[in-house]
Amino acid sequence: MSRISRRIGAISESATLAVDAKAKALKAAGRPVIGFGAGEPDFPTPDYIVEAAVKAAQDPKNHRYSPAAGLPELREAIATKTMRDSGYALNANQVLVTNGGKQAVYNTFATLLDPGDEVIVPAPFWTTYPEAIQLAGGKAVSIFAGPEQGYKVTVEQLESVLTERTKVLLFVSPSNPTGAVYTPEQVREIGQWAASKGLWVVTDEIYEHLTYGDASFSSIATLVPELEDRVVILNGVAKTYAMTGWRVGWMAGPLDVIKAATNLQSHATSNVSNVSQRAALAAVAGPLDAVNEMKVAFNRRRLAIVESLNAIDGLHCPTPEGAFYAYSDVRGLLGREIRGVVNNTSAELAAFILEHAEVAVVPGEAFGPSGYIRMSYALGDADLEEGVARMAKLLGEAK
Repeated sequence: MSRISRRIGAISESATLAVDAKAKALKAAGRPVIGFGAGEPDFPTPDYIVEAAVKAAQDPKNHRYSPAAGLPELREAIATKTMRDSGYALNANQVLVTNGGKQAVYNTFATLLDPGDEVIVPAPFWTTYPEAIQLAGGKAVSIFAGPEQGYKVTVEQLESVLTERTKVLLFVSPSNPTGAVYTPEQVREIGQWAASKGLWVVTDEIYEHLTYGDASFSSIATLVPELEDRVVILNGVAKTYAMTGWRVGWMAGPLDVIKAATNLQSHATSNVSNVSQRAALAAVAGPLDAVNEMKVAFNRRRLAIVESLNAIDGLHCPTPEGAFYAYSDVRGLLGREIRGVVNNTSAELAAFILEHAEVAVVPGEAFGPSGYIRMSYALGDADLEEGVARMAKLLGEAK
């Protein structure tokens, strides 16, 4: 008899967090490792948000249990913010506040899926999605869109994997790990296809404010109103407000789905920390000035990292239009000798780069097919420049 259940034993460790942890461990041991692994802004949480948390911690009412679905005023503020940013109308009772975006992802799939139900997951995908789907009893069916199509799937590709067991389409724009942003026309076409097939759409909008150049965020829930009763929106404060450690996310959707997910959360974790909820309230109800300041830095780093990476022979990095990730095609480096070693997969190449250049990147195997690496450019400018320079020196030795 196994000590660990098959259900839990089948789950893989988060690849991005594993790379980040290894980089930090090596750094603590004295090695000058530069980590491009975790998607975490290097900025502190804005002062007005921190001040709201300090004030909340001093108020005894926040020392007690609160509703499992979230503080009523935060749920109301999220509904208001969703209308402001996405143009999508919600009532407060259609919002469930969760312990970070990951709990929103799991709650949603656990609520929607029965054993064997299929979810179409466009790849490259965030590493947590397939694991959450599997844990909920579902089956993730991926369809890959490569750099030649801007890492964006087409309706024809989605149609090719549709079966009678398909229940949900997962849609993410801007994308982690690629930074791809679908145009409004592409969003509408995909949403209308999903609606015509009677599918649910789960849309992760956590990078909504992080778009650059001519790209802009479009909510599939807003552009395709016929999805209204079959769409769940996932979001949170982590990326927009540099609040990864505060652990506040949410899911929003039809009343019956939110009620069922709230029942699940009431047994799993109950309410999110009240202090963190008060901080999130200050964030979503406040101005976007600090967010826009961070975007200026992200955009500068985006352009710098793409230019530097594309100067490396054998590596191709399309210019990301959103989020804060560069997703490079490294297939031109595989099978070539570097310092007496031939790396045949992106996982091998990532390990080689960490060992020889002391730079941590996440291999494509974490997000779909081998042959790619993800690098977050949310770290500081100096580290970014030094880290890419180390990579360029090492990979420039490829024969």
